[in-house]
Amino acid sequence: MSNIQTRIQVNFTGYTLDVDLTLPGEGITGIFGASGSGKSTFLRAIAGLERPVNSRIVIRDEIWHDDAKNIFVPPYRRSLGFVFQDAALFPHLSVLKNLQYGQKRIQESDRKIPLDYVVDLLGISHLMERKPDTLSGGEKQRVGIARALATSPRILLMDEPLASLDMPRKKEIIPYLNRLNEELEIPILYVSHALDEIISLADHMVLLENGTVRAADITSKLLTRLDLPLAHSNDAAAVINGTVIERDDSFHLNTIAFSGGQIILPGEVTQKGKSMRLRIEASDVSLTLERTTNTSILNIIESEVVAIHDNTAGRVMIELDANGTRFLCRITARSASVLELEPGKRVYAQIKAVAIVD
Repeated sequence: MSNIQTRIQVNFTGYTLDVDLTLPGEGITGIFGASGSGKSTFLRAIAGLERPVNSRIVIRDEIWHDDAKNIFVPPYRRSLGFVFQDAALFPHLSVLKNLQYGQKRIQESDRKIPLDYVVDLLGISHLMERKPDTLSGGEKQRVGIARALATSPRILLMDEPLASLDMPRKKEIIPYLNRLNEELEIPILYVSHALDEIISLADHMVLLENGTVRAADITSKLLTRLDLPLAHSNDAAAVINGTVIERDDSFHLNTIAFSGGQIILPGEVTQKGKSMRLRIEASDVSLTLERTTNTSILNIIESEVVAIHDNTAGRVMIELDANGTRFLCRITARSASVLELEPGKRVYAQIKAVAIVD
């Protein structure tokens, strides 16, 4: 799969976006950073809505911008889908006609994603005859995503698509976005300032600060790096990728295997062999020097201390490694002292099953 090459410089008065990135040509890449870090400008430059200088943009071997070769493909000729915070549906058209409008952008011979498939993928078949003003916020965004996909784009750009939604509506849409990632071979660049969205969706992650790239890597790696601010936020968390290997129907528990062992968590019936992405917050992990018995804690993972970073107000952040899987633990400085923690020390990480988010 060809990569995405983005060498982009956009100059504003008092501010410059200057990035040079090679991104995966598949999966979801999360573009994360505070307001004003350049996230939206980065997407707009890829779409051709901002005209960068000294730049080169190549989407899977198709050159969209190259100043050295005097190439600039205008936005209307770029095969992309763009989803904004506001779905911007045409209010006088039904959902079906909104989708058909998007499909008209391309010739019939270039329509590689059937409209019926998109409608099924996003679960909106029952909305076809309704007008936008009768839809919920989550429904509008799903229709907006479907309209973007109806153009059979080579890349999907999403700029804060869930920012205007409350938490229940976000939880409604995230499974559909994960399904897009699983079923379509279209790279997605997903901009957000909400870390929980990036954790739930992104395989790869870019951290922008003041118009430059602070770091870019696999999401699970960036989240646990103690030299980055992500690991020190109040909602600092790690991502663990695993596979369902067992189901206990009597207690509604799933067992997930990962490189560091097994994790048990409650939930609905999940098919064996299914890949799972688990979010474990640093504040939900405790440490002991011996494997505990006769405890309500179901998950006890043998780990090694990688690094320790002093946090604020008597807290420390511990980076742990469980046979190649990194995760975080936030405890008091007193506890770290009592346990005599230091890099290389073997410990047992205790994780409450009910605290794990899948």
